[in-house]
Amino acid sequence: MHLTACEPTSMSTAMVMDPTAGDTSYLQSCGTGDSGASLEDVNVESAANESSEEESTCEKEEETNHQQSTHSQAIAPRPNSLAVASSEATGLWTTHGAGEVKLRMSESGPGAEQPLTVDQMFCATVERFGGYNALGWKEGEQWKSMNYREYYQSCRTAARSFLKLGLERYHGVGILGFNSAEWFIADIGAILAGGFAVGIYTTNSPEACQYVAENCQANILVVENHKQLQKILQVQDQLPHLKAIIQYKDELKEKRPNLYTWAEFMELGKEEPEEQLDAIISSQKPNQCCTLIYTSGTTGQPKGVMLSHDNLTWTAFATSRRVRLADADKFPEVVVSYLPLSHIAAQMIDIWLTIKVGGATYFAQPDALKGSLANTLREIRPTAFMGVPRVWEKMQEKMKSIGAKSSTVRRKVASWAKDVGLQTNLSKMERNGAMSRKPLNYRLAKKLVFRKVRKALGLDRCTKCYTGAAPITKDTLEFFLSLDVPVYELYGMSESTGPHTISLPEAFRLTSCGKVIPGCETKIVKPDEEGNGEICFWGRHVFMGYLNMADKTEEALDTDGWLHSGDLGKHDPQDFLFITGRIKELIITAGGENIPPVPSEDALKLEVPLISNAMLIGDKRKFLSMLLTIKSEVNPDTGAPEDELTPEAVELCRKLGSSSTRVSDIAGGRDRLVHAAIQEGITRVNERSSSNAQRIQKWTVLDHDFSITGGELGPTMKLKRPVVMKMYKEQIENFYKEVPSPTTPETPMPTK
Repeated sequence: MHLTACEPTSMSTAMVMDPTAGDTSYLQSCGTGDSGASLEDVNVESAANESSEEESTCEKEEETNHQQSTHSQAIAPRPNSLAVASSEATGLWTTHGAGEVKLRMSESGPGAEQPLTVDQMFCATVERFGGYNALGWKEGEQWKSMNYREYYQSCRTAARSFLKLGLERYHGVGILGFNSAEWFIADIGAILAGGFAVGIYTTNSPEACQYVAENCQANILVVENHKQLQKILQVQDQLPHLKAIIQYKDELKEKRPNLYTWAEFMELGKEEPEEQLDAIISSQKPNQCCTLIYTSGTTGQPKGVMLSHDNLTWTAFATSRRVRLADADKFPEVVVSYLPLSHIAAQMIDIWLTIKVGGATYFAQPDALKGSLANTLREIRPTAFMGVPRVWEKMQEKMKSIGAKSSTVRRKVASWAKDVGLQTNLSKMERNGAMSRKPLNYRLAKKLVFRKVRKALGLDRCTKCYTGAAPITKDTLEFFLSLDVPVYELYGMSESTGPHTISLPEAFRLTSCGKVIPGCETKIVKPDEEGNGEICFWGRHVFMGYLNMADKTEEALDTDGWLHSGDLGKHDPQDFLFITGRIKELIITAGGENIPPVPSEDALKLEVPLISNAMLIGDKRKFLSMLLTIKSEVNPDTGAPEDELTPEAVELCRKLGSSSTRVSDIAGGRDRLVHAAIQEGITRVNERSSSNAQRIQKWTVLDHDFSITGGELGPTMKLKRPVVMKMYKEQIENFYKEVPSPTTPETPMPTK
């Protein structure tokens, strides 16, 4: 069958998908059949008779547009009030996999953009940019690529293969592995076939994989290699819905029934009729679920965040417009895919935003976060790059380590350039990006230092450097700003399909997450005297609900459909959003004082650069204490922290007069010089505290750094506080065995 590009269909605007309302606006899918039909209603034979096999998928659509049935729609105005009762009655949420919701559409502006299914958005891109590069991956030393026509056809083939293997409507296709073209094709193929695309974290245990696969009633699991396959085989007998497993990398080490290589899997679909798939695609609606994002489970069992077609396609539209991503025919955008695709941030950037604008996604190596990412960035030279804070921090540490070994002259030039860079960029920030002419010293610094730094990082073409998913320190932001690499913060959550606020070159402030995406709204609930309150979201990016978890959904969405983030924040006079803490992380001392932990933790890391991670303790306690870790090397194979200090940490020890080279030289107070330096840093932090209750009175250095493999950090390097509390219970209890006094030599009481 010859495939030609798909043409976007016209749809009504400013409406809400509501099967019970009476309006008769048209919504068509990129395919044939009754757009309101379910899979059971589809008559494959009649669909087959409507066009010959030589016609393309989307050419068929033009002949059958007049036969499409209507999707009833109604406007869902944004409510002005906030309430706490259930909003399910309003149709704004559902917990049923086959459920539909009202879309939170506006009457004008970006929020009124016509709703699209994933297939419709993809077809529009194939029509405009079919011959443009879509995906790139490395085989040996050679980069291979696939254009948008090939990409879309591969997704359709995968969808037909899934159907051949027995994928049922509204059942999951779990994908467990590192980022690759096969990951993307399996994800979109699952959606086109009427299933749910479900990413599973590669760090999950077999039991955690079983929980996700069973929760979404997965019919098919797609795994990367033998290692991930073994996890599934261990729990296969606990997966009653599972029909097949596909391994997309390496040769199979064993033959089993219903176990396929990627090549075998793709062959299955090539002989399957197009008409069944076309009919399923035609029956899909923008207000139906197509993707499940499982929360990392830092506060309990993971929850399946239900995202609709419209959640994905509208957020891609609104975000690409907000950050001014260029369409492929003007300036092809290029991104490097390396962050976990089971996380919404990576999916939105690597899959959906690039499809929206016809950009190209290149896949990093599986050991990207263990060191190879730098090489990939230099080879690909992305135009946009997203790094979680730890990625930027690692870059910072590496650059400082290299800088420390430079000649005196080079260090002086670099120091001068960084001063110039910071002052110029801070001035530009205050002027909202407006600067008629850059100062002469800045232009000289750019020529001597900044261009070379960007080239060394692989960011010489990158105009959009972003960070999110966890808090980043002001020190790291200023470090890159001083090198003329502004790192813009964005903020959102899985439940908002990724971004909610975004910083821009002409609209950013250090430590702010930027301003709300047009078409969305923010409300601060119950603000205190400083304006801090819970951050709530409204917009078409707000999720459908948690799969089969009505109680958890009611906790997240109030009666008017506002999403309660659980984060504390405030707006400044220019409407920049600042995150000040997390409600569940808030420490309430025995004396009743509310203390957000992150400001104290960040302040200490700034005072004592030797510290890698800090965690404040004190909930229901008489005083505050802190667990600390020291910057150490990471095993490149396992990702586990090692005993050896990083070169930067060794250099810092030398400046203190310490000869320590290992964490074990320092932990438990073994190195008195380092111990004294940490105490001095804590004293300085305490001196800035607003009350005695906010002072850190006891602390200890742990035997190793926190890590994903150790369990202290989540997949996006976010601190898992409840886990740390359990893991280091003994050390924490030791803090509170005796009340500290000014005479305790190990932890002297700071003086104000």
